[in-house]
Amino acid sequence: MIKGSAVLLALMLLACSITSCAPFSADEAEPGAETLYLPIGASLVGELPPSNNEVEQAIEAYTNTDMQIQWIPLSAYDDKVRLMIASGELPKLIKLSNSPTYLASLKAGQFWEIGPMLQDYPNLAAPDPRYYDHIAVGGKIYGIPLFRDLGRAVIQYRKDWFDRLGLSVPVTLEDWYRVIRALALEDPDGNGKHDTYGMVLEKRYNQDASSLLTRISVSQGGPNKWKVEAGRFTPEFMTEPFFETMKLFRRLYEEQLINLDFTLVDTIETSKIYDSGRAGIVVNGGNAQTWQDKLVKSVPNGTVDVAPLTGPSGVRLPGEPGNAGFLAIPKDAVQAESEVRRILKFLDMLLAPPMQTVISHGIENRHWAAKGEYSEVLNRTLSLKEVKPYRDILPNFGEDLADIQPVRQPDLFLKNQRIGAMYRSYLVMNPALTLDSYTNEERGKELDILITDAQTRYIMGHLDEAGWQAEVEKWRQAGGDRMIAEYEEAYRKDIHS
Repeated sequence: MIKGSAVLLALMLLACSITSCAPFSADEAEPGAETLYLPIGASLVGELPPSNNEVEQAIEAYTNTDMQIQWIPLSAYDDKVRLMIASGELPKLIKLSNSPTYLASLKAGQFWEIGPMLQDYPNLAAPDPRYYDHIAVGGKIYGIPLFRDLGRAVIQYRKDWFDRLGLSVPVTLEDWYRVIRALALEDPDGNGKHDTYGMVLEKRYNQDASSLLTRISVSQGGPNKWKVEAGRFTPEFMTEPFFETMKLFRRLYEEQLINLDFTLVDTIETSKIYDSGRAGIVVNGGNAQTWQDKLVKSVPNGTVDVAPLTGPSGVRLPGEPGNAGFLAIPKDAVQAESEVRRILKFLDMLLAPPMQTVISHGIENRHWAAKGEYSEVLNRTLSLKEVKPYRDILPNFGEDLADIQPVRQPDLFLKNQRIGAMYRSYLVMNPALTLDSYTNEERGKELDILITDAQTRYIMGHLDEAGWQAEVEKWRQAGGDRMIAEYEEAYRKDIHS
């Protein structure tokens, strides 16, 4: 890491020059203060960033921190962190979520409660309180959110293929079938071979807030994880829209219109298939411009377009928690409140305009350059490799901050952004997101695995409809009915509080 005082000063000035920020004050850089040694556990999607790159150096210089980031592939992240928790070998800062995987550890007091401290850090205290409400556990705050939009999923598709085959963006489930079948069987790339997929699934296709099953089911009128009606809760997989969506996926699998190895592949592998020009449509929370930039390397004339997730009743998509997890501080790794506060200072400084520019855009004249009212990306591939990994793992609001100079973006990127902004009026929220359930905390992961495995077996033809219903009944008997009752009780208390 960077230790030399001359280099450190140069990097400080570099970080500050990125926007029209004020010079470093004693309160910010704290010259002479001991450098904070900060091991961080972070999930990785895509390529590993180069060691000791300029983005990381600028962050370390501005915050007087020696970051030691342990990059863990997203597909293995939860399993790895569970082992770290069990062995007491967590880093000082780790990404968690309020999923059943971590709830027991959070409620057991293994991580610092930081809610009462936030008022002492103006940047951390400034965001909309709902961001913190959505990560609260038992009414307590244990981390700083990795801020995200409340709804992001869009339909991204190969416009050149759609035009060639005369296809329209799908609306009904039957539309989805016809489009995916055509993209797989009607030679959209014109090479005379059956070597394309309509859509490519990865093994997390039915998990978490990014569940493809949930996204398509909600577009067809289904609930977001849980349906609440007259105070009664029903899980999504016991509703008709969800089951009809599963039937679509079963049909696609039976006819080999999707990849048959979807239970084995992760996001990195599926992204390579899309980027190499072998698949035609995806529901994704990212920006379509990323796919376009990678696609043209393999298919120079390939074009991508984007559309809102729309069903028979119009635009409709599942709302998300507004975060990609949160950064928490383990008590085993950090035992003194003074060190907790030093870490919170680091996180507070990350939300200052100079750091938000670095995290969002990178380094001036390397990743971007100022062009009047806008900044211009100089090398998108370099930005994806060196900037995006930090944007994914550190708190940031991107260009939502008024002090951040917006990047001049391609039309496809802007179209994607406009759809995201429009979505705020069409979100279907998860009514159980902030409700307490003892059964969910104790057995939620086990119950999730039981039912998601059953979904996969049904799609692959290993269960018929009677077998699926038997698995649903097994879920209910294994604790599902208790969880339903607990959510209903928590909901009644919530609406009457």
